[in-house]
Amino acid sequence: MTANTNRPSVTDKEGELRIEEQVCFSLYSLSRAFTKQYSILLKKLGITYPQYLAMMVLWQGDGLSIQEMADHIELEQATATPLIQRLEKLGLVSRVRSTADERRVEVFLTSKGRALFKKARDIPRQMGCATDLSESNAKKLIKQTNKIKTFIKENN
Repeated sequence: MTANTNRPSVTDKEGELRIEEQVCFSLYSLSRAFTKQYSILLKKLGITYPQYLAMMVLWQGDGLSIQEMADHIELEQATATPLIQRLEKLGLVSRVRSTADERRVEVFLTSKGRALFKKARDIPRQMGCATDLSESNAKKLIKQTNKIKTFIKENN
């Protein structure tokens, strides 16, 4: 898409609020591109990108409450609940009411959910190839984005 050259520019300074020079837009467009690429790879596994995030949390250890899962993937519980329900319909997880606290619903992997891990193990490598992002550069990028996220959380 090109800019309409018939209208005068509001800014006269070079680079002042040019969208392509803003960190916010760069991160936004990168996130969209990454999500799209993940979606292509995950389609072969029969899950969506948000479902993949939830499954990664459970592969690290299941038996979490829906709220704990939501916290891990930075979603509201109201958004995480239907996500978990869809995973349950796919046969990847089961929801079990806690015997210690009936208000708590815990999420567990099924055998199908555990088996999916073996198929998903190669996704990070495939993403590295698809994005030309080496493992060491990926680690640096994760470290930098986490540093910025922590700063924002602590200072705002």
